[in-house]
Amino acid sequence: MIFAGRWLKPYKALGIVLLCLSVSACASILRPNFSPVLTELRPGAYSLDPEHAYVNFRVGHLGLSKIVGRFNVVEGSLDFDPKNITDLSMQGIIESASVDVNNDELESTLQEGAWFDTSQYPQITFSSTSVERGEDDVLSITGDITLRGVTKEIVIQTRFNGGADNILTGKYTVGFSATTQIKRSDFGMDSFAALIADDIDIELHGEFQRN
Repeated sequence: MIFAGRWLKPYKALGIVLLCLSVSACASILRPNFSPVLTELRPGAYSLDPEHAYVNFRVGHLGLSKIVGRFNVVEGSLDFDPKNITDLSMQGIIESASVDVNNDELESTLQEGAWFDTSQYPQITFSSTSVERGEDDVLSITGDITLRGVTKEIVIQTRFNGGADNILTGKYTVGFSATTQIKRSDFGMDSFAALIADDIDIELHGEFQRN
């Protein structure tokens, strides 16, 4: 049995290598002309792919853990020329009632007046105002976020992960990841300050499809 095991290990390793190669080849087929270089991305007007758009948030609870949630309905647009990145324009719309924390009772509470007040303020919006290009092509996108009727300036640290022709959709697509932070008290959501932290960390991940 030991003898057989020694011979099987090389074949198992070979199988893993072949699987990795096949997955890599599949990725190349599905995303031809892929480039991770910012200046090689194609300029133009883009729309956010709703099936590949994620707005996640984390907020401290009792100083012991984090409440983690997301919004399930998101729209967005992007217009940019990577060779003139400071003229980039980006807008986003979040349907506040689509808040999802994997808890029906808590989601209902978050839609009430003390929190997102979704009946009076059904949307959270963002519109960029300026862009700065930093180290490693990280973009600082400054803009106005409007939440519960209050508008504040925020900075979203954004990285474009690359672009490629997507044969599944027939559209050229660019992917991105981004982070920012807001204070809930800035938007009138200051209930339970002793229990829930003021700072909310936000992560955004998604894909923009060229129009």
